[in-house]
Amino acid sequence: MENVTLNNGIDMPRLGFGVWQVDDAAAEKAVSTAIEAGYRSIDTAKLYRNEAGVGRAVRASGVPREELFLTSKLWNDDHGFDPALRAFDASMERLGLDVLDLYLIHWPCPAQDRYAETWRALEKLYAEGRVRAIGVSNFTTGTLTRLARQAEVMPVLNQIELHPRFPQGELRDLHGKLGIQTEAWSPLGQGRGLLDEPVLAEIGAAHGRTPAQVVLRWHLQLGNVVIPKSVTPSRIAENIDVFGFELSADDMAAIGRLDDGTRYGPDPGTFG
Repeated sequence: MENVTLNNGIDMPRLGFGVWQVDDAAAEKAVSTAIEAGYRSIDTAKLYRNEAGVGRAVRASGVPREELFLTSKLWNDDHGFDPALRAFDASMERLGLDVLDLYLIHWPCPAQDRYAETWRALEKLYAEGRVRAIGVSNFTTGTLTRLARQAEVMPVLNQIELHPRFPQGELRDLHGKLGIQTEAWSPLGQGRGLLDEPVLAEIGAAHGRTPAQVVLRWHLQLGNVVIPKSVTPSRIAENIDVFGFELSADDMAAIGRLDDGTRYGPDPGTFG
């Protein structure tokens, strides 16, 4: 596994395991399988309703806590200083952890206009050592620029929808200028036909890899942190086996031409 060093100096695995849309019991089993396969970064959230299952899998894994990187997220109805602190306490109780590695604001919810206040709560948790790093998710160029101007602690990361059909070049450029890591959710396009693109099969055949492995390798070579999700043991193993080959410049360009601006998830400018 390769790591990336975040802007506060801590290391994070470049490829992790996501558990969105996985119920609590299934998440416990899937996370156990993922840890056995070599994953050391797990991404959950209050919204997913599986923090307890993730925590059980982590504690039962036998892997020292310091070797695992756990992320959770604050949901939209917990914006505000005091609500955010209470939400963090509740997540930690469900996870059964003393310290979290990364805590994110899940969505900016610009209509509420409370994300700057919420960020102050995350800064407090960070200053107290209850979380090793703090960041955001689904922030746009506008909301991220505003937060960066007001923040005392710069977010380490912005987790956004990102895949070959929606590569988010402008936002990635902003992340680079601000020293913020890009993390991709739905990196394989949510099973909506991306992996059926002939160009991915052609590139995969040339490297002896599957289309999913090609896309995950594309993410890594762009510099993204990536968190694919699966509950199928063979796919879990397949998705982590992406460090033994490299895409050529021509491969990267061909995948880049799949960009058609398709967003599958909610629009962060209006959601929440």
